[in-house]
Amino acid sequence: MAVRIRLRRMGAKKRPFYRIVVADSRSPRDGRVIEEIGYYDPISEPIDIKVDAEKAKKWLATGAQPSDTVKSLLKTQGII
Repeated sequence: MAVRIRLRRMGAKKRPFYRIVVADSRSPRDGRVIEEIGYYDPISEPIDIKVDAEKAKKWLATGAQPSDTVKSLLKTQGII
């Protein structure tokens, strides 16, 4: 099972809000997830990012691959 750390889109039309989730790479973008590890709100000023660092590090250590966007978010938070 290939596990990815990626964004799950939520929120209203034209007002996106994302949850950072761990999911099987074969599942759809907003489908079943294994665990939620944080959220990302690009609309708010300043941009609001919250990530549970312990959970993120645990999943990265077990082989989960972050998407490009999540990788940059984790770098800004100092987790990677």
